[in-house]
Amino acid sequence: MSTQSAQETRTFHGGRLVARRLKAHGVSKLFTLSGGHLFSIYDGCREEGIEIVDVRHESTAAFAAEGWAKVTREPGVCALTAGPGVTNGMSAMASAQANHSPMVVLGGRAPAMRWGQGSLQEIDHVPFVRPLTMLAATPQSTAEIPGLVDDAFAAACAPHGGPAFVDFPMDYVFQEAAEPELEAASQVASTVGRGAPAEAVELAAGLLRGAERPVIMAGTDLYWAHGEQALAELAQTLRIPVFVNGLARGCMAADDELFFSRARSQALKGADVALVVGVPMDFRLGFGGAFGEDTEIVVVDAAEPWREHPRPAAAECYGAIDQTLEDLRVAAGARALASEAWIKDLRASETERREAERAELEDDRAPLHPMRLYAELAQVLDRDAIVIGDGGDFVSYAGRVVDSYQPGCWLDPGPFGCLGTGCGYALAAKLAHPERQVVLLMGDGAFGFSGMEFDTLARHGVNVVAVMGNNGIWALEKHPMEFLYGYSVAADLRPGTRYDQVVEALGGYGELVERPADLRGALERAFAAGMPALVNVLTDPTVVYPRKSNLA
Repeated sequence: MSTQSAQETRTFHGGRLVARRLKAHGVSKLFTLSGGHLFSIYDGCREEGIEIVDVRHESTAAFAAEGWAKVTREPGVCALTAGPGVTNGMSAMASAQANHSPMVVLGGRAPAMRWGQGSLQEIDHVPFVRPLTMLAATPQSTAEIPGLVDDAFAAACAPHGGPAFVDFPMDYVFQEAAEPELEAASQVASTVGRGAPAEAVELAAGLLRGAERPVIMAGTDLYWAHGEQALAELAQTLRIPVFVNGLARGCMAADDELFFSRARSQALKGADVALVVGVPMDFRLGFGGAFGEDTEIVVVDAAEPWREHPRPAAAECYGAIDQTLEDLRVAAGARALASEAWIKDLRASETERREAERAELEDDRAPLHPMRLYAELAQVLDRDAIVIGDGGDFVSYAGRVVDSYQPGCWLDPGPFGCLGTGCGYALAAKLAHPERQVVLLMGDGAFGFSGMEFDTLARHGVNVVAVMGNNGIWALEKHPMEFLYGYSVAADLRPGTRYDQVVEALGGYGELVERPADLRGALERAFAAGMPALVNVLTDPTVVYPRKSNLA
């Protein structure tokens, strides 16, 4: 028998078949919480050298899989046991859908041979998971497992990207089947592809050539497309100011001469042409109202949107984003540099608004103003630090003032706005980049969703530094409710709770900070602790974050 024939006739149990396809796709870590329906998959992963990273709640396993995708731009993978294991992961699947994060969710499932007879945790996951996923399926035999795992990876990486779900009947993953001859899988979906059609590019380029006040607004899909170099070259060649949101933060360094953040409203309202790259016109852009009435919008994205744009675009360019931006740069040619006065005007506004923040950044009040906290944190962050936000008002301040200099250095929940993402994101980020600082910014409310995961971080030796803004309230709800009604309900937490002591009890380092002068030293000690750490900073509950977004 030939070597090839011998390979074709090799048999493995279903869990091993799952693991072999994961390994073929470059998967090195499986995030999970132990469940009997998954034992065969665990056994397969152990045999194939895939590390099993166990957590304290299935939602964290799923958020960790999404976090892995966010920091590596490769699909993250989690395994959730049948029934409540899968339902506990649904918020993370919805988050990944909104963020276009490629992730593969493996579910346990009651045995097919006992289906309908009341097996433990018997539930058909597929119908309620399907609206959140790019693919949701169940193999009908052990032999179907490898191909379906490959289908899940393909679906997760297809534009616009998102979660894919496959659950495995318990009897199928314990039974054996021959491993089919499958093509070798690439570790990630290829980022090389065709750009937008030439006629669409030429229409957009014509608008850019005639623009005097152009602007670029880039978002998450630019990051997934590895489009940061093409963005920088386009902006530098055509001299266009750049603003970013979502995972695009860091795709242009915060100290680049063409990067802006504080002057966004002025720039979007005043632009004659806005190049909207990989970002939907959702609530963050006022459903299109963030742009001026006369602004001509050019949309660039990997594929057509799932929903119609809330306002018409003058040109729409759908295709590989990096290639489309390169084609636009070439097609726009040596346009007149009419935007230099525009850049100078925006820079003056940017500088003025940053200077206006100085009083808050230097505020000496105790409890602390969140801005003072972030001013101190900036002094100890490395340029390539990965900063993760999990909270309401506290993280809103962070999003405003924490600068990013490299792609994949800012992770927040995204437009789905799900709290509890932070510990899973941080776990994945530090496992993917153990040599870098990973800083988790948590509200005290967000700690309640996943605080027990400091046990996970300690058990796995994952030295994340968390910084908590502890104001004892649900500020995102309390302040608006009091504005509307003159009172608030269901918006208060216990003030001054010693969450730092909770972290110490779970095997980490904790420290309480009550005054600004004590913060810098506490942060330095946390980074030097050599274990997961929480700096619990008491912040002023009367501080109200100035909101402008239309959320509904």
